[in-house]
Amino acid sequence: MKITSPALINSAGLLGTALMRGWMNTLDCRWALYDRACDTALDVPGKRRIYLFWHEYVLLPLDRRGHTNVTMLLSRHRDGDILSRIAFHQGFGVVRGSTFDGASSALRELIQVSRRSHLTITPDGPRGPRRQLAVGPIYLASRLGMPIVPMGYGYDRPWRANSWDRFAVPRPFSRARAVWGPEMIIPKKLDRDGLEHYRREVERMINLLTAEAEAWAEAGTPKQGELPYVREPLRKGNFAGPAEAEIAQAGRKRRAA
Repeated sequence: MKITSPALINSAGLLGTALMRGWMNTLDCRWALYDRACDTALDVPGKRRIYLFWHEYVLLPLDRRGHTNVTMLLSRHRDGDILSRIAFHQGFGVVRGSTFDGASSALRELIQVSRRSHLTITPDGPRGPRRQLAVGPIYLASRLGMPIVPMGYGYDRPWRANSWDRFAVPRPFSRARAVWGPEMIIPKKLDRDGLEHYRREVERMINLLTAEAEAWAEAGTPKQGELPYVREPLRKGNFAGPAEAEIAQAGRKRRAA
């Protein structure tokens, strides 16, 4: 049954948020970043990125990276109504639609939002094929001059839905792992061949990081440089590691260029 009442949708969103947070609280969540300056919690003025991961793993980033100035693209499908309320309650901005149509209103809204917010997109959604990158996010990155950060997620032997993306639900008290790659620079004003080249490269990187996260979750072995993947973001004042030095160095390079 499709829920159309705004009051019922909001109530379902509140209930879904509470259930998700309680469920995800049982997990052993760890996180590894190839470039720790890419954490959205380190909100460097003027530095905005596009974060990409596969649709099947949306629960983990939705639960762990809210309230860090990120806007999430969600489909206009009826399932997206409740999910958009959960994202709102979790501290994400929300744009409804798809980047599939280059002239879509969603794409225009993302361009406007990108002036003040990071963007995150599940680039194989909302209709698949599974783990195949649509060209829309590459076009968006090229148009806006925003780097892409590919991300991989994995759970230890999750339950899988019988859906196009084999949506993953982590087992309670199991392991969840996240691996964020370094940012990828997408040249401006790419033609069709250039868009396809970078589409394949970004798709390959997301698949590599996803395979790495899945293998890490299954093995449960320590990873060099790993961090707890906590809901409270590691902000600039309490970030453990060299990220501030990396950011300062990058700023010096930009000023010297």
